[in-house]
Amino acid sequence: MELKRVVVTGLGALTPIGNSCPEFWKNLLNGVSGAGPITRWDAAPFKTRFACEVKNFDFSEYFPINIKEIRKMDLFTQFALTATKEAITDAQLDMDKINKERAGVVWGTGIGGSNTYCEELVGYAHDINNPRFSPFFIPKCIGDMAAGNISIYFDLRGPNYITSSACSSSANAISDAFNLIRLGKVDWLVVGGSEAPINCAGLGGFNAMMALSTRNNDPQTASRPFDKDRDGFVLGEGAAAIILEDLDHALKRGAKIYAEIAGVGLSSDAYHITAPHPSGNGAILSMRNALEDAELPIDSVDHINTHGTSTPIGDIMEIKAIVSLFGEHAYKMHLNAIKSMIGHLLGGAGAIEAVATILSIYHDLIPPTINHFADDDRIDNKLNYTYNHYQERKVNVAISNSFGFGGHNVSILFKKYKA
Repeated sequence: MELKRVVVTGLGALTPIGNSCPEFWKNLLNGVSGAGPITRWDAAPFKTRFACEVKNFDFSEYFPINIKEIRKMDLFTQFALTATKEAITDAQLDMDKINKERAGVVWGTGIGGSNTYCEELVGYAHDINNPRFSPFFIPKCIGDMAAGNISIYFDLRGPNYITSSACSSSANAISDAFNLIRLGKVDWLVVGGSEAPINCAGLGGFNAMMALSTRNNDPQTASRPFDKDRDGFVLGEGAAAIILEDLDHALKRGAKIYAEIAGVGLSSDAYHITAPHPSGNGAILSMRNALEDAELPIDSVDHINTHGTSTPIGDIMEIKAIVSLFGEHAYKMHLNAIKSMIGHLLGGAGAIEAVATILSIYHDLIPPTINHFADDDRIDNKLNYTYNHYQERKVNVAISNSFGFGGHNVSILFKKYKA
């Protein structure tokens, strides 16, 4: 069976540094930090009191529907619909002419409707003798409602589901979507991820694990991937949507093509529920699998968008894996970590970082890793981390890495489209 080629024809983004894909890309290149004090609720009692919030977001302005319908959606679903609308518009899909039975949704989220969960449980705790829950509590909470609502509002009748694998969730969604299209099951898919974890449970839970930065006096520089003084990640929120399409279908309708997705690599650390394997064995395997799937050699890769969370252990592991797999070629690539600007979107991270990787290929530009102040002797400092300023570079092949609690590893390989 001959596999279909799969291309990217539309992009959408709702992030802490931009409420559209063009705004997100512009601020990425300019090294803008999205971190600041939490504004939507009082985080004063917590060890960490800042995050990377989406700014000036009013769902009704982006997606004009009845207020009663909006109240049935958690914030992570609102984020998902907003990014999807932009991606479909960007792809210039004529929704009146497409075969909607051959179009669908594969979405990623690690936590789902955690804001709703917090609100309902806090309400119950205030009056435990008179338990009252919203009839929309469960539909707002469960993660598949992001995919479900996208399918409903855009009338997409093909595959419709979510993937949930912690911080690899939306990268796994991309992997699944890629395989569905190249096997000929569908013509195109909305694929992406969203997360809205900036609430008392999200902040308190990650604080208890000592996973978050506590740099409250300087939140804008708190996310410091690969820096000597990094002290944890910064919680982020938002969404990204990508239109993946069968190349023949895209050419037939004259679509703009951003890039081609050529391979995916999946693996497991099989090591620990939260810590990565110290030697990076799982990361090595996922990147190698992506290269083998794309039938490309190691020296073809120009750029790696690293998982780069700004955690003391995780950053060391990923660099060990890159040097181990790529050898001397590792010193010829550009690496970066955009979590330095947008924070960690958890289940949505893979999708938004895939968007950044695709745009790097399309524009031949590498966004910076900001907030680098001091080299860490435990990390190979001869690599090009694209510190503090974007760099121009011909990018023909790039990998986007996502690694999640539970040992989940996903590497997505994109390449410049050629007829």
